[in-house]
Amino acid sequence: MIVAGFGFNTAADAAALRAALAAAQQGLPPVEALAAPDDKHGLPGEIAALLGLPLITVDPAALIAASPITRSPASLAVRGTGSVAEAAALAGAGPGARLLTLRHVSPCRRATCAIAQGFRP
Repeated sequence: MIVAGFGFNTAADAAALRAALAAAQQGLPPVEALAAPDDKHGLPGEIAALLGLPLITVDPAALIAASPITRSPASLAVRGTGSVAEAAALAGAGPGARLLTLRHVSPCRRATCAIAQGFRP
């Protein structure tokens, strides 16, 4: 399964998430699901509904347990992970997932998106 994971701040809107997704998705196979922290599922849920994709919500422990490559000090301080987008994509894609792309930042710098491939049924 190919999963796009999102990280974003409170100023982000649907356009920011869509822009980050478009940047991350370039040259990759189609995304089959979206993933986001369980306490921030609103905007990703809207995008998922528009695209006809399932939304996988990721709990804080799973975000922390994932092994993102990016090491953002801000993300580490707030969420305990180096990249929320990469962690959400990895956790959403399931055990043994691997990143297909590191996080991409929206032009407004309010949202990030990373894509992982895994074996979630």
